[in-house]
Amino acid sequence: MAQILRGKWKHYRIVDWSERLGGLITRSALTRAMPYQFKFDLTRVSRFFFREITEAAHRRSLHRKLGDAAAHLLQRFRVQEITGLDLAQALMLLEDLVDIQMKNLSNRERFLKTGRRVLFLPHCSRKHMDNRCKAVFDRDIPSYDCARCSPDCLVGQATLVGENKGYDVYVVPGGSCIHQILQRGRYESLVGVACGDEIKLAQGLLDKTGLPGQTVPLIKNGCANTKFNLRALKNIL
Repeated sequence: MAQILRGKWKHYRIVDWSERLGGLITRSALTRAMPYQFKFDLTRVSRFFFREITEAAHRRSLHRKLGDAAAHLLQRFRVQEITGLDLAQALMLLEDLVDIQMKNLSNRERFLKTGRRVLFLPHCSRKHMDNRCKAVFDRDIPSYDCARCSPDCLVGQATLVGENKGYDVYVVPGGSCIHQILQRGRYESLVGVACGDEIKLAQGLLDKTGLPGQTVPLIKNGCANTKFNLRALKNIL
């Protein structure tokens, strides 16, 4: 594992935007913590879609009902056409993505003031989920120790980025082990990569511990071969 991170962090750029979206999120969307009942793959959606989501969250706290502007955003970037999601599913996903960015923004200042940080990565984003993956599972932690056996493995790449920035990195099989790791490591803040619904569920843990967190949502969910944006993770770190 990496040593304690020392030194300065670079702020990531967030651009103002949400007037065009018209004030997004409902209160029910902010409190909903139900797992997705559908699969999605946003890897072919334009990167500008995610930029506008980030900019929407930066504009202001968005608590009003999701309106026509949100549907227009989905249509503009052909999200339903590309992903096969119906409108309700696409809107739910959009709500969660904006909510996640709002949380990141609200915690960013506190996060940047912390020293000992930890990065949690999802094991389902490994290139291989069988014995071709040489990561060793430590039941005591529990976590996978990445062996960097495949240069094009997303988890391997993210592990290297995190460790180079001084983070302790854990490749976890699920969210239930995070509390145990946080207690053992005495961390001051965390960065987590997970599915949007799991991130929302994890907010309760962060609220209890008082730790400022930053999160990166998956852009392709499922049980294996999940994806996240490595560039977005680098900006967060």
